[in-house]
Amino acid sequence: MDDVAASTVASGDVRIASESFGRTGDPGLVLVMGATASMLWWPEHLCRRLAGGGLRVVRYDHRDTGRSTSNTPGVVDYAVEDMVGDLLAVMDAYGFERAHLVGMSLGGLIAQIASVTAPERVASMTLIGSEPLGGGDGELPGIDERFMDHFGTMGDLDWSDDDAVAAFLLEIARLSAGRPEAFDPQSSMARIAGELLRTDTMQSAFNHAMVTTETDWTGRLVDVETPTLVMHGELDPILPLANGQSITEQIAAARLHVLHGVGHELPIDALDEIADAILDFAADAGHAPT
Repeated sequence: MDDVAASTVASGDVRIASESFGRTGDPGLVLVMGATASMLWWPEHLCRRLAGGGLRVVRYDHRDTGRSTSNTPGVVDYAVEDMVGDLLAVMDAYGFERAHLVGMSLGGLIAQIASVTAPERVASMTLIGSEPLGGGDGELPGIDERFMDHFGTMGDLDWSDDDAVAAFLLEIARLSAGRPEAFDPQSSMARIAGELLRTDTMQSAFNHAMVTTETDWTGRLVDVETPTLVMHGELDPILPLANGQSITEQIAAARLHVLHGVGHELPIDALDEIADAILDFAADAGHAPT
C-alpha cells in the first residue's frame, strides 16, 4: 500500500484538507464525517483496514473543521447542500468518477443527498448512525437530553483554554458511548489533542449546529436505488436506532447491520466489524471505476 498522502482540495472559494490511504487506481471510497467533527474522527486503523481491502480511501475535514477553511464562530453562510458540493469536489480532485461513500451522522445525510442528486457518482453508500433524509413516517426519537444540558454550558466555555475545551469535547465523547464501561478516554483524548493542534478555531466547528438544508427532501429516499448498508449503534443516544430502521424501510436497496453495544461512536473494539462489513458490502455492490 502507498504511504498516506495529504492534499488540499478547492470547492469554490473553500479549501478542503484531505488525506488518502491506498494505491492510486484502486476503487475509491470516501469517508464523510458528522457535524463538528474533523477527519480525525475516522480512526487511522479503520482507514488502513479499508485500504488493505483494495480500496483507495479518502477522509477529509469538513469546512469549519480541522485544516479546512473556517468561518468566524457564529457565522454560517452555507447549507448542507454546499457540503455535498465539497464531497463531490473531493471526489473530482482524486479522479473518482464514482466512489463508495461511507457517511456518519451528518455525513450520512450528505451521502444520501449525493445519492439523490448525483446517483451516477455513488457506487454504494454505507450510513453509520444517520437519520433519514426528509424524515420518516411519524416522529423519530432524537438526541438524549443529557447532550442538550452539556451543550448548554458552551456559553461559559473559555475557547482559548485548551484544557477546558478538551474536557468539554471529552464529555461529548463519553455521552456518545453506548456502554460507559467500554468508553476509552485515552484514545478520545488523543484524538482531541490532535484536533486542537490542527485548528486555530475549534469553536467554529460548532457552526455546524446552525447548518440546515435549502431543499425540502421529504419523500425523496424512496427514489434511491443506490445499494445501501445501514450500520447503526444499538444504543445510539444522539440518533437512536429507529432512525437507521427508518432509512432501511425507505430505501429498497438497503439492508441493516446493527452494531450491538455501540452508541454514536466508532469504538476501537468495533472497528474490525465495521471494516469487514463495509468491505464485504462494497464488493457485493461492485467495485467502482476511478
